[in-house]
Amino acid sequence: MRKNNQRGFSPIETVLVLVIVGLVAFVAWYAFKSKSDTETTLGTAANTQTEVSKQKKKSTTETKVTAADVIQTKTDSKLGQYLADKDGKTLYTYGADTTGVSNCTGTCLTAWPIYKPTTSVNLPTSVTVITRSDGSTQYAYKGLPLYYYTGDTTAGMVTGDGVNNFHIAKP
Repeated sequence: MRKNNQRGFSPIETVLVLVIVGLVAFVAWYAFKSKSDTETTLGTAANTQTEVSKQKKKSTTETKVTAADVIQTKTDSKLGQYLADKDGKTLYTYGADTTGVSNCTGTCLTAWPIYKPTTSVNLPTSVTVITRSDGSTQYAYKGLPLYYYTGDTTAGMVTGDGVNNFHIAKP
């Protein structure tokens, strides 16, 4: 090691000091880098979450449902005003139905398919979604379930009015 009359450090002491200084510097660098990486990761996660939220809000606003997306009023020269879906296909009600309850089941649905909901939010006034006894859902107007008629092959046809106690849905 060192003799009493020598000044400075011995080679072993010098190496030990350099190793200790190097270790302290490495630990400090590692701690700083870890903190920086954590902040970057957290910041990236927060920015990603913010972007996802913005995209959800944007897509929610862009997909607003208007009344015409669900139901519209049409006019027939003989029958007057009636209800149709967004594509202009005539909608019908069944005389045996009651408010919120569909009584057209089984083979009845072959000729009179239900008007299935595409949305249940932002519905126009008087339009609701009911749950049928089989668990499926169906649009209703003023509580009465709405149906199509398979005999109406194109938009604007009203051939099902008066057939088997079904009538065009009136506003």
